[in-house]
Amino acid sequence: MVGKLLVGFGRFEILRPEPVVWVMARGRQGSPLVTAALALAGVILVLVPRRIVHAAERVAFENPDAGRLRPWTVPMARLEGIVFAWLLVRGDGWKRLRTPLAALGFVMALVPRSAAAFGLEVAYENPDELEVKSWVVPVTRLLGAWYLVVGLLAGRADAPEDGDSSR
Repeated sequence: MVGKLLVGFGRFEILRPEPVVWVMARGRQGSPLVTAALALAGVILVLVPRRIVHAAERVAFENPDAGRLRPWTVPMARLEGIVFAWLLVRGDGWKRLRTPLAALGFVMALVPRSAAAFGLEVAYENPDELEVKSWVVPVTRLLGAWYLVVGLLAGRADAPEDGDSSR
């Protein structure tokens, strides 16, 4: 279902697209368009992980050319894309990710500076030489809070499944 029915006029229906966060929080596949778009993001990460990493470096670092990636960083990004796309296509992926996503979100929201430093330590051979831009830590906290909320709510909403007549 692309959205929730707002108004029906005979054979014509006006639909409202559901927000991505609500689709994920329900723990259902939700909108096929949203699922396809998110799965496509996972596939792109599989196909061109180095380009995505370099683009993220240019956005997040004051000195993006100073970073030396560890040998496993790009393969792990590719694996992340495979798992992400696979879980989305399965349909129950958000339910399976609930606990790890909530745990990661809790840490990122509570200690964003340490979480960002840990991520740099894992991904780069020279994390001390990298200068993150001032917005990175607040965005890490915000993203962590979002992960926490989605992780806690995934699959817990009482919304009936499509075609479910019991109310």
